[in-house]
Amino acid sequence: MNEVLTKTNVLVLNRHWQAIDVKTPLESFGMIAAGNATALDIQSGGDMRPVTWEEWRKLPGREGDSAIGTVSGPVRVPSVLVLARYDKVPKRRPKFCAKAIWERDGGVCQYTGRKLRPHEGNIDHVVPLSRGGGTNWENCVLADRRVNSRKGNKLPEEAGLKLLRRPSVPPELPVTHLIRNTHKVRDWEPFLAHVNAAAS
Repeated sequence: MNEVLTKTNVLVLNRHWQAIDVKTPLESFGMIAAGNATALDIQSGGDMRPVTWEEWRKLPGREGDSAIGTVSGPVRVPSVLVLARYDKVPKRRPKFCAKAIWERDGGVCQYTGRKLRPHEGNIDHVVPLSRGGGTNWENCVLADRRVNSRKGNKLPEEAGLKLLRRPSVPPELPVTHLIRNTHKVRDWEPFLAHVNAAAS
């Protein structure tokens, strides 16, 4: 039961039903019980209705859903909640990682301009680490593996290369664009469909 409460993810929507966060079931149950959110009862036909804590506890489980055992019987873990009062969509900067650099650079080698397949690219330090360069947004770019190998520990100009554009910190984005349905939760699809379509 402990693993279900802390490892399963629950999508959080603002009161306008826009995805803004992901919480654990433990956090979600607390929010629903306190009246700060309602769970969404999502039917197989796509019908949805917000449900209070008292109603949620009495709902039957669905096939494939996680549940926790209580003294009153099993309680289904919600997959989506709607906040009662919050209506904003906060903004955040993407977390610095290879995938975020790939997205910032549009999958394009920043030296050749060639669109890369995942196995063809890696991250290059414009100013090599051995020469005092940092591992940060302003010094890392997507590069063709062969070009990066040829560049080695040189500065781009020393290797006869020129950057297409200076690397920079990406702008803050609405958090909706940063939420990924990595576990393929079917109930999340209506709330992330426009984001997934834009990322494709």
